[in-house]
Amino acid sequence: CFQLGLERFHGVCILGFNSAEWFIADIGAILAGGFAVGIYTTNSPEACHYVAENCSANVLVVENHKQLQKILEIQHKLPHLKAIIQYGEELKEKRPNLYSWSEFMDLGGDVPDTQLCEIIESQKPNQCCTLIYTSGTTGQPKGVMLSHDNLTWTASAAGRFIMLADAKVKQELVVSYLPLSHIAAQMSDIWSAMTFGVQVFFAQPDALKGTLVDTLREVRPTAFLGVPRVWEKIEEKMKSIGAKSSALRRKVASWAKGVGLQTNLKRMNGYSEVPVNFCLAKHLVYKKVRKAIGLDRCTKCYTGAAPVTRETLEFFLSLNIPVFELYGMSESSGPHTISLPHAFKLTSCGKEVTGCRTLIHKPDGDGTGEICFSGRHIFMGYLNMEEKTKEAIDEDGWLHSGDLGKHDKDGFLYITGRIKELIITAGGENVPPVPIEDAVKEAVPIISNAMLVGDKAKFLAMLLTLKCTVDVETGEPGDDLTAEAIEYCQKLGSKATKVSEIISSKDKAVYTAIQKGILVVNERAVSNAQKVQKWVLLEKDFSLFGGELGPTMKLKRPVVAQKYKDQIAQFYADTDTPT
Repeated sequence: CFQLGLERFHGVCILGFNSAEWFIADIGAILAGGFAVGIYTTNSPEACHYVAENCSANVLVVENHKQLQKILEIQHKLPHLKAIIQYGEELKEKRPNLYSWSEFMDLGGDVPDTQLCEIIESQKPNQCCTLIYTSGTTGQPKGVMLSHDNLTWTASAAGRFIMLADAKVKQELVVSYLPLSHIAAQMSDIWSAMTFGVQVFFAQPDALKGTLVDTLREVRPTAFLGVPRVWEKIEEKMKSIGAKSSALRRKVASWAKGVGLQTNLKRMNGYSEVPVNFCLAKHLVYKKVRKAIGLDRCTKCYTGAAPVTRETLEFFLSLNIPVFELYGMSESSGPHTISLPHAFKLTSCGKEVTGCRTLIHKPDGDGTGEICFSGRHIFMGYLNMEEKTKEAIDEDGWLHSGDLGKHDKDGFLYITGRIKELIITAGGENVPPVPIEDAVKEAVPIISNAMLVGDKAKFLAMLLTLKCTVDVETGEPGDDLTAEAIEYCQKLGSKATKVSEIISSKDKAVYTAIQKGILVVNERAVSNAQKVQKWVLLEKDFSLFGGELGPTMKLKRPVVAQKYKDQIAQFYADTDTPT
């Protein structure tokens, strides 16, 4: 990197799918005295420009010709840029300051070790070494500055907390597939892996489009982290395979799931004895299921980065695959609380990692308030954004998460919603949308995404999408219903196979089922103000492609509200409130 003119505290941006070169570029950038900066491969040229410009990048590392094109389009607007390196495929064209990976590697041969040692020697634990760009729901992304100490301390503390074995004792294996520009993958695949000597395998770039399970079966990892959407996809795939098996097999599976859920819930509440039928179910079903998805050696299955539904957690628990929830943010170098096999409660994010502390800020009568963190994992601040940093970290050094939550009597943390996403109705009622949305998805299995609206309005309404197939290449949702959804329609007595058929004919069976589901959810509502009064089916499911979901599949509420503003306005066009 020096040969290319990397200056101290300037960025090295990496744009590509997980690979050894990604790791090498990242760690190399840090040791050479720069900032390691990941860019999402799905970013537009403009979004790439924002990040590269914001961190004054001297060097850009791209995977292939497709990503290179984005950079060439904006290169003229990057005054600090001195070199571009392409690692994933051979260069299609010669250009000044454009290097192949092997050419780049050869440059290092002329650099004396003393020069590198001098720079490493000058580095301090409290200096920034990595930038994680966190997408704000509004405005431009913010560069989260993480120090050497943030990364090394967190990797060690979190690894010890989940009892990751040191390679000298036992070899742990992981699959790297989540975007490395995100803190979750970086902490698990690079920093914790390096601290404990974990063996890292790289998935195929189309992992999230369906090849991930093949990789899992090949590697058989001992630890696995998935965002909720990954677990949901595995669940959907397993259900669709299950639906095609013989009646006897389905009966056995259903029996085993009942036993699995009961036993695991009891285990969670402190009962240790294992019933005989559980051992039988393990032999007949659980072991085979784990083997089929490559998790037969995996003792640490984790989910994080976005809220997961109770339904998904129970589905895996019923197959004797406890999925442990963890919680944190880029600004806390990743994890803050983690669930453990011996300390685990369904829908809780677990307890604080040793050395991390939580404050519930301004709790209400119920004990719910804003979750604030402190510890050595708290970030340095946002790059060149002093005001935003002051909003995040208060005078006493507490990082304000923007999440609402509470502790139970045993010290387990529960997240109840986001302060920013709270819907405050015209009547002044504060409504957290996620529990209501999850309840609707659970009550009506054909629903893929649900978004509650009603801020400053007289009543709540909901946008709904149906489970449909997705274009493997582009990630664009299609019009065809998934096999599971079609089967659901048939059970209702509908012949529909496409989303458009259901909407254009206002398919009576499906619409009635949705309305019934919503009524069931409304019966459990805390108050009348929290009942869903109207809903509409949208023609297209939410996706990363459509911009409604972020890189970790989090719902971007402002984007959806803007995109479907006409449908939302329609809810409130009639003056009378529905009863």
